[in-house]
Amino acid sequence: MEIAPAAAPFPAPHRPGPWPVVAAVLVGGWAVLVTVSGQVVGWAVDQVLLVTGLPRAVLVWPLVALATVLLVGAPSLALALLPRSPAVRATGRAWLGGALALGALALLRTVPPVHQEAYLAALAATAAVLALIVGRLSRRRANAAPGTAVPGPSGAPPAAAEHLVAGPAVRPTGPAGGDGGRRLGPVTLLAVAAGLASLLPWAWVGALGGALETLLAGLAAAALGGLAGALLDATFWARFAVGTPPRPARLVLVGGLVAGVALLPLAAGAGQSGAQLPALLLLPPLGFVLAALEAAARRSGRPAGRAPVRWLVGLALAGPLAFTDPEEITVLLAAGRDVPYWVAVGAGAAFAVAVLLAVGYGVLLARPRAGAPRRTAAGLAAASLLAAVAVVYVVPGHPGLYGERLLVVLREQADLSGIPAGAPGRDGRNSRATEVYRRLVTTADRTQGDLRRELTRLRLNPTPYYLLNAIETDGGPEVRAWLSGRPEVARVLVSQRLRPLPAAEPPAHGDQPAPAGPVWNVSLIGADRVWSELRVTGAGVVVGSSDSGVDGRHPALAAGFRGGDDSWYDPWEHRTAPGDRGGHGTHTVGSAVGRNGIGVAPGAQWVGCVNLDRNLGSPAHYLDCLQFMLAPFPAGGNPFTDGRPDRAPDVLTNSWGCPPIEGCDPGALRPATAALATAGILVVAAAGNTGPYCGSVADPPAAYADVVTVGAVDRARQVTSFSSRGPAAGGLAKPDLVAPGAGVLSAFPGGGYATLDGTSMATPQVAGVVALMWSANPALVGDLARTRRILLDTTAKAGVPAGADTCGSARNLTGAGLVDAYAAVRAAQRAGAPS
Repeated sequence: MEIAPAAAPFPAPHRPGPWPVVAAVLVGGWAVLVTVSGQVVGWAVDQVLLVTGLPRAVLVWPLVALATVLLVGAPSLALALLPRSPAVRATGRAWLGGALALGALALLRTVPPVHQEAYLAALAATAAVLALIVGRLSRRRANAAPGTAVPGPSGAPPAAAEHLVAGPAVRPTGPAGGDGGRRLGPVTLLAVAAGLASLLPWAWVGALGGALETLLAGLAAAALGGLAGALLDATFWARFAVGTPPRPARLVLVGGLVAGVALLPLAAGAGQSGAQLPALLLLPPLGFVLAALEAAARRSGRPAGRAPVRWLVGLALAGPLAFTDPEEITVLLAAGRDVPYWVAVGAGAAFAVAVLLAVGYGVLLARPRAGAPRRTAAGLAAASLLAAVAVVYVVPGHPGLYGERLLVVLREQADLSGIPAGAPGRDGRNSRATEVYRRLVTTADRTQGDLRRELTRLRLNPTPYYLLNAIETDGGPEVRAWLSGRPEVARVLVSQRLRPLPAAEPPAHGDQPAPAGPVWNVSLIGADRVWSELRVTGAGVVVGSSDSGVDGRHPALAAGFRGGDDSWYDPWEHRTAPGDRGGHGTHTVGSAVGRNGIGVAPGAQWVGCVNLDRNLGSPAHYLDCLQFMLAPFPAGGNPFTDGRPDRAPDVLTNSWGCPPIEGCDPGALRPATAALATAGILVVAAAGNTGPYCGSVADPPAAYADVVTVGAVDRARQVTSFSSRGPAAGGLAKPDLVAPGAGVLSAFPGGGYATLDGTSMATPQVAGVVALMWSANPALVGDLARTRRILLDTTAKAGVPAGADTCGSARNLTGAGLVDAYAAVRAAQRAGAPS
């Protein structure tokens, strides 16, 4: 028998001096600081622009990406090239790769958030291409470099196959404890279990979007997992699995820390602005989980490879990518327990799960005497967690799809020209409203039939509208493209839909007592003098409110509700009795018609409709309420056939706007307000709270010429800093006038009162003044031209803060001036009937 030559001694790994290690620690801390701060600052800039109504800054994320690549990539490149230590060099390469990947992924945020499906498709494709590039570079480096020895399970010199490189090119066929072969091995199954555990909180607090959106989110998560696997391959882990025998504690602690920092930029690039924030918490602790899995695999005699990284990172990222809508992670919903609160809860729970997994896997898998993981036990853990995710998703979660809807605007809109003015007062108004309703419904029925039938056949749940000749329907980008190509379609808007919450937010309650007399703003505009001196309170006039709802049992509002079966409509929750969860609508109606000294026209009646839910709406829900105001219908009725235009309210108060984030373009509601004006129904709308920027009166309906647009002043009659400024599109001077909007006390749900700021608070006071005018002179009802002229001609002076930009003219801040209820009612009394 031939005697084999003695094996060559196992080469001792290079031990780095202290300075490369110190440099790596400093670079790692710097990388974390730069990456996290860049993502938070970028998101904050997006939110500031959104709240202030300024255009979206497309260059924000490219600049953040460039800064991150330079500030993190340069020191990481130095680590990858300069030190002699293989571990330090591997650290620099991983961090450099992560920074460059973030630079590419962050550029995708130039895609508008409303096109979420397009963004997710681009994210999946980009991450997949990056994974291929990184994988090829890793294989080239592995083939060019000397072999990296992987010690055997007993600490003996490695086998020949393992003496090559523990990298992607190696397909070991080691012992049963490893992950060789096509089926999932025990280490990969444990990674799947950890990923499913990370997914659990999102199955509870989140909800899926549309079908295509969910599919693309899954593909994007999988591609990002592949990219993570390419960065953290077996070659990477081999640099930390040194020693004879290898020390698993060193692999877990040092390798896990380096891997966590490398995963951070991938988390930063995972999702549109907002969706990446929870991933920043979630992914870094999973680096230790991956290190523990690698230690377990190497104890079995071979590296784990990329599969565990792909599964764990992909499943973990599927949570924030699929179960959250980045447009809802916004300060617009930050009040109370809405989407930002529950995303924070989900992120915190996922972080806690990741930390527990890191500790648990580290203790169980990286102990010096720990045995190799068993496939049966690992498979049972993965199956149990898969079942747990399914149960949580179905029981406390929100199963189903909650994607956005589409608003299909048809080319042909109703011809409302030539409608006679009719008799003065309400009789003439009713006849005009009836004719407008007839023409609108006739046009919609004639032009929508084919499209409605086709959408119904495709099970896309169409909802027709007539006030704007349009149809709301289910559908993603593919349906939108198909609809846009139809000859009868003018354009297709995205009609936003909020995803459901794990628990409804507790209803708002007022915490202030009723005022002792007329509140300051009522006295400032002289409404109390109208009651006492002119004996006019608004009796005989009906004010319509489209808002978050109204607390119909509030002591200041209960007596003013018109009643009947056609005075309340809730298209969100289909409640048959007036109610209000948020309080905004109760406050505004109180300022218009509330008793106890809070309302301008306490003798007027009100009707209500809910077009806001959780402070956001959509074009379709705004149309729901505007249609109801033109032709109220009984609960459960059909707006097309059961409308009663003779029961329409006289004046509408609208303390809302429809910005692009909700799906509106500048002309989205233009036909709707034009039809209401033709019917003789006056629309009063808030200018918005996006001042002090010029041109910030932009969102429908405030920017329309036939709408009375209201800005806000304070107690000193000075325009507030938040009140939106004109000019509107086309150079139209807006607002039309101003009213008190700072520190306004009014009704709030639960019987109490609250003080709020905003042009929302100013708007109902102008609607109340119109109610007083029409109560004093019923011949003016429906005569919008004369009413508008009296309103603007009788205003008092309003001030402009010193140094404020007048936006070309003071009228773009104050309009005609501060509404004067007393002067307007006196002028209305003198106006008489039209000649």
